Amino acid sequence: MNKQDLIREVAKRADLSLKDASAAVEAYVATVTDALKAGDKVAIANFGTYEIKEKAERQGFNPLTKQPITIAASRTPVLKFGKSFKELFK
Repeated sequence: MNKQDLIREVAKRADLSLKDASAAVEAYVATVTDALKAGDKVAIANFGTYEIKEKAERQGFNPLTKQPITIAASRTPVLKFGKSFKELFK
């Protein structure tokens, strides 16, 4: 499913026009993005939690040359699915 498929499905299930469903999906993505940029978690009951994971600087190696390299610290967005959501797929 791609973004347009998602918009069509939201429109169908919520009885919205494609324009309104598109605005809703865009608003959802923008809201989650803004919250994560502000350092907040976004927890959605029965689904999961979006958050930023901090990765410390660490040592790695270049797979071609086998030389050690330093991998810079980084911040990565993650989605941790909730237990009840995971249970749906067992």
